[in-house]
Amino acid sequence: MEVVVRVPPSPTGLLHVGTARTMLYNYLFAKKHDGKILMRMEDTDQERSRKEYEEDILSGLQKLGLTWDGEVLHQSLRTTIYRKYLEKLLREDKAYYCFCTKEELDAERLRREKGKLPPRYAGTCANLSAAEQLKRLEHGEKAVIRFRTPAEHEIEFIDHVRGSVKFNTRDLDDFVIARNIDEPLYNFCVVIDDHETGVTHVIRGEDHISNTPKQILIFEAFHWQIPEFAHLPLILNADKSKLSKRKNKVSVDDYLAEGFLPEALLNFLALVGWSPSDEREIFPLAELVQEFSLERVHKGGAVFDPEKLLWLNGTWIRNKSIIEFKAIAEPFLQEAVFINGRKKYGEAFYEQALALVQERCKKLSELPELLRFFFIEKLNYDPQLFIKEKMQVTKEIAEQALTEGLAILEKVSEVDWNEENLKVIMLKKVEELGWKNGQLLWPLRVALSGEEFSPGTFELLGIFSKEYSLDRIKHGLTILSK
Repeated sequence: MEVVVRVPPSPTGLLHVGTARTMLYNYLFAKKHDGKILMRMEDTDQERSRKEYEEDILSGLQKLGLTWDGEVLHQSLRTTIYRKYLEKLLREDKAYYCFCTKEELDAERLRREKGKLPPRYAGTCANLSAAEQLKRLEHGEKAVIRFRTPAEHEIEFIDHVRGSVKFNTRDLDDFVIARNIDEPLYNFCVVIDDHETGVTHVIRGEDHISNTPKQILIFEAFHWQIPEFAHLPLILNADKSKLSKRKNKVSVDDYLAEGFLPEALLNFLALVGWSPSDEREIFPLAELVQEFSLERVHKGGAVFDPEKLLWLNGTWIRNKSIIEFKAIAEPFLQEAVFINGRKKYGEAFYEQALALVQERCKKLSELPELLRFFFIEKLNYDPQLFIKEKMQVTKEIAEQALTEGLAILEKVSEVDWNEENLKVIMLKKVEELGWKNGQLLWPLRVALSGEEFSPGTFELLGIFSKEYSLDRIKHGLTILSK
């Protein structure tokens, strides 16, 4: 039997990280079993569904490297098909029209609440004959369609994540499957779609567990093959509340725009609710396919850890070649200071600067601040940056360090100006002064970068020219004297 899975987002909002993870798990399962992934838009909610949301969902998944087979199926275009199956259930008395008004249903609900009874439909219209139903419809009465739930029927299915799950129909009422003959509801539509497209495995969030017995009953009513189920843990905030945009970004677009790599985001989402068989944490998509199994999906809620995502993203960035890194950095470096700086100082300098900050970059949106000091001729920074109590750098030590450093570096020829030579020379001077390394190197690094955190002194000297380095150290002395 060929494995067929489906991903059915509702185009009522931007691509959510939860939807992306569901797609990822379906993708991994299907690819591992040489199966198919179908894409279905559950767009029957005409008031909230938007074409731009659909486009965002589909393009977002493609940006992540997640693809599907065949054309996208739209529920909004399948009304005729749903109607055919609704009529079949009505003919067979497995469904019926319910004419109860909202006021009547509200009154029944309140009565049950007062009696401390669980909410359920009282079955008021369950015994209406087909003729009576038709007569009331012809008179223009509004009616929903309810599924006739069999009494005392046990429903059991094996969940690939949770094991055996049981329900009894005594806990279900005759639930609504359509607002009218041309407006079927979710639980009905998905059964029809899953059957007609040959879906074998339904892999979705655990919030759908309560829908499963209703859908199984509809499958049984048609005598159709019931797919296998796997219900994934919900993605939670650190406080175990449901992931929401009030506490975390939830749109895939937001993360990509901030400079999270698609492969890092996929890697992270795979680990939010699933554990590999070993201690590895870095997984390209192809390796995830080989490693993935539903049996290793967690039963409990999966916590979305932004720090873990940041760490993973930084690791993926560091693993890029400089050519790859340069390409993905480009969209984040469109300010004039970088464009003009590349022209002025050349591509070699630009690439060297990128290579230096690559080790420290956790997301691409950090690049402008990490790189800016490389291209600004006259830095403006707080003279207090030179003072570092932990390294025993006072203002006097900083001034002496810059003066000594300037004197040494002025004597180095252009030919000998490279990171290795400069390191030997500067460390020798530290020894002569009887200082700690930081007492000489910290003030020099501040003067070269104007930043509290930056690549090291020798790395900066190695890519700056002699003239550029000396100008910055002299400027540092000026700032320190303020």
